[in-house]
Amino acid sequence: MKELKAKDTEFLSLPQRLPEWVRRSVLNTQENRLTRKILKEQRLFTICESGRCPNKGECWARGTATFLLMGPVCTRACRFCSVNKGMPGPLDEEEPQRVTEAAKQMGLRHVVLTSVNRDELPDQGAGHFAKTIGLLQDNIPGVAVEVLTPDFQGRKDCIEIVLKAKPTVYNHNLETVPRLYREVRPGSKYDRSLRVLHLSKEIDADIHTKSGIMLGLGERREEILQVMEDLRGVDCDFLTLGQYLRPSREQLPVQRYVEPAEFDELAEIAWSKGFKMVHSGPLVRSSYHAEELAGKLG
Repeated sequence: MKELKAKDTEFLSLPQRLPEWVRRSVLNTQENRLTRKILKEQRLFTICESGRCPNKGECWARGTATFLLMGPVCTRACRFCSVNKGMPGPLDEEEPQRVTEAAKQMGLRHVVLTSVNRDELPDQGAGHFAKTIGLLQDNIPGVAVEVLTPDFQGRKDCIEIVLKAKPTVYNHNLETVPRLYREVRPGSKYDRSLRVLHLSKEIDADIHTKSGIMLGLGERREEILQVMEDLRGVDCDFLTLGQYLRPSREQLPVQRYVEPAEFDELAEIAWSKGFKMVHSGPLVRSSYHAEELAGKLG
């Protein structure tokens, strides 16, 4: 990340006016309130809330949410993320059943599961993912389950546990370009994350794999294009590109707001590189319109 002068740092610490294209209206519809009620009654966490996603109002109003498994505390300290950091408590063994019940109440046909990092667990939490996938499939006929997993410290056995449960889409986000990893994702490694996607295809060649990066953290254009090449090199099917938005003053400042036209241009380049599905735009996130996009993958 480029070195900032003192006056720049002072400016970036102040609230910045968001460009029009990344602003979201607060939605308080009946559907939104119903989603909130179901999640509260089932005592479930979502990345929508923990990650302060700008699309939460829209998605909840549509009756969708991305479930955050294994509690609200992460063992990593990524500097772009607002999820609480620290030592998590023990796994809630009843959580997979409550996720299943919430998905049934919400009428979901495409369920997206993600989680905090659980580096302290022997299987990194892979078994918890598999248990949740299995219960969803057993109780909701025809359901599609998309997972967005941590890197599992690059362990093939953990990835195998999840894939044996047969999710529809296996997603692991690279998040940013290699040069910025130490600053943006301390505790994670670019090559290790790329290996997760490679191993996923090695274990199950038929699985749809997916990854994404955030723009606006100081990456260069040529670095974005190289990430695309790296992902195609491990046969990644689906790419998401979105604008990094600072969740609070505790996270990294935005270096640049990328205009919609540039997102469109990058999408065209990604399509030309052979991705089967590309979703690129300022407010795009990993699970944004996931059901619609996964359906197009076939």
